[in-house]
Amino acid sequence: MAASSRVSSPAGWLLAAAHCTLVMLALLAGAARGHSPAAALSSTFYDASCPGAHDVVRRVIQDARVSDPRIPASLIRLHFHDCFVQGCDGSLLLDDDLPAIQTEKTVPANNNSARGFPVVDDIKAALEHACPGIVSCADILALAAEISVEISGGPRWSVLLGRRDGTTTNIASAKNLPSPFDPLDKLKQKFRNVNLDDTDLVALQGAHTFGKVQCQFTRENCTVGQPEGALENLDRVTPNVFDNKYYGNLLHGQALLPSDQVMLSDPAAPATTAPIVHRFASNQKDFFRNFVASMIKMGNISPLTGRDGEIRKNCRRVNSKGH
Repeated sequence: MAASSRVSSPAGWLLAAAHCTLVMLALLAGAARGHSPAAALSSTFYDASCPGAHDVVRRVIQDARVSDPRIPASLIRLHFHDCFVQGCDGSLLLDDDLPAIQTEKTVPANNNSARGFPVVDDIKAALEHACPGIVSCADILALAAEISVEISGGPRWSVLLGRRDGTTTNIASAKNLPSPFDPLDKLKQKFRNVNLDDTDLVALQGAHTFGKVQCQFTRENCTVGQPEGALENLDRVTPNVFDNKYYGNLLHGQALLPSDQVMLSDPAAPATTAPIVHRFASNQKDFFRNFVASMIKMGNISPLTGRDGEIRKNCRRVNSKGH
C-alpha cells in the first residue's frame, strides 16, 4: 500500500505520527552519541517505490540460512567492511574490472574470509524482479545486516535507507580495515577515523557473538594438525544466536580474537572500554540498545545520496555508460 493511502484516515494519521516519532527518537539517540544523521536517509525511503523490499531481503536470507547457518553473521560483516571503506557505498561488492576497478575482496581483511556474496546476488536479483532499478546494493547490505541480527535473536530497528552505489573501490582504505590483531589504541583510532567512539567500538565488536572465524586469526592460533582455514565458533556458548554472551566470554578471558580481548586486557582498557564491556555483559537490553544506535551511526558513514553514485543493476559491476 502506498504511503499516501495509509494516512488518509484519522487512524492512519495517528499511526504515521507514531512511526515518525519513533524514527526521530532513534535519530536523536544517535545525535546524543555524537552522531549527525544523514538527512537524506529515511526508514520510509522505499515505501512507495518498492514497498516489499524488506520482505524480499528477509525471504532470501531465511532461505539461504537453511543450508548455511553462518550466513547472518557473514552478511553483517559485509556491511561493516563496506562502511569502513569510503563509506557505505557497496564498494566491497565490486569484482575486478581492470584497469578501472580493483576489487577490495582480496585485501588481507577480506581475502578468503569475507563471504556471502552469492546471497547478495540472489537478493539483488529478487529485488530487480520486484522493482527494477530501485534498491541500491549499499542499501541491500544495510537491510541484510538488520535482518540477520533480528532473525538470530537480536534487536530489530528501522533501517535508514536511500544510499546509492559508488563506482570506485579504495584499496588503500580497505587495507586499513580493523584487524583481529590490532592493539586497542589502533582499534580506537580506526573507529575514530569514521566518527565512531569507544561505546560504538565495544557495541559493534559485539557482532562477534555469532558466526565463525578461521583458527589462524584466533589468540590460540591453530592446534596441531589443524589447517589454517579450520573454523572455530566465535561464541562457543550460543554460536548462532545474537545475544550478550560474547561479553561474558571476554570477562572470563575466553574471547577468540586478540582484538576482542584487548578491550579488557589492554593497560588503557580500565579507563575506556572495560567498563562498557562489564555493562553489556550484565545487561543484554543495554547492549541491544547501544548496538542499534551504533549500527545506525555506522550506516550513516558518508552515504552517497541524491544524484551521487548510481543504482547498480549488478552488485558486482558498475553500470555501463549510457545505462
